[in-house]
Amino acid sequence: MKFVLLAVWAMAASALAVDLSGDFKGPLGIQLYSLRESFKRDVAGTLDRVKGLGFAEIEGGGDYGLGIEKYKALLKERGIKLVSAGFGYKNLQENLAGSVERARDLGVKFAMCAWINHDSKAGFTEADVRRAASDFNKWGEAFKQAGITFAYHPHGYEFRPLKEKSDRTHFDLLVELTTPEFVSFEMDVFWVTHPGQDPAKLLAKYPNRWALMHIKDLRKGAPTGIHTGQAPPTDDVPIGTGQVDWPAVLKQAAAVGVKHYFIEDESLTVLEALPLSVKYLQTVKF
Repeated sequence: MKFVLLAVWAMAASALAVDLSGDFKGPLGIQLYSLRESFKRDVAGTLDRVKGLGFAEIEGGGDYGLGIEKYKALLKERGIKLVSAGFGYKNLQENLAGSVERARDLGVKFAMCAWINHDSKAGFTEADVRRAASDFNKWGEAFKQAGITFAYHPHGYEFRPLKEKSDRTHFDLLVELTTPEFVSFEMDVFWVTHPGQDPAKLLAKYPNRWALMHIKDLRKGAPTGIHTGQAPPTDDVPIGTGQVDWPAVLKQAAAVGVKHYFIEDESLTVLEALPLSVKYLQTVKF
């Protein structure tokens, strides 16, 4: 088994070391959550894998208990740039100044929040949207003063209609209520497709708001129109093998100026899936 995994990583490293030769030009990085199990066992070794795979940009969260300076030193040794870091809603609420300071110390360009706290039984409400929009505007202004862009990452529940049979969603209201100067968005293509949205059309609808993208595909045949923000890991499949029309999405993303792209793989077969995903992105035409 060990030999097989090493072979898979060797194949991936070979594929990823090649420049993107299709119409998609990136920059292509990786969201470190993809390698969460590996990080539990060996932080430095996993970063070696990231480097070996050819990724020079990453999006992450914590410092794996190493402390910021030691973690940054490991990244610098490997020529890896931490572009974006995630921050929890509660932490931002309770310690905004500390969060801004941490982002500054990490040296990131983007501070990303990926979940709005809400009552899962009651569902995501208009009141939740209005509360979050007010918080995001405040947080975004604070991060901007530090030279950092604040971005929110929707997870699907935001696309529930505001009213029955309405085309207007809670996400539409969130965009309307947030100040573009202070609040950008990170599109996770899986979590836009899963609730039944068209990611290419959503990019075009709000062309000045999307700064980042998670490249992630949804299994063919997986149900859509779901607003829970939850899906089984088996619904996460290699890029280009699922439901998403990637040429349309990537062409529109380039047109609206998405700045950084990160592969995120939440499946249980990430080692096998990563080289397949990158191989597709290397040659995709649009």
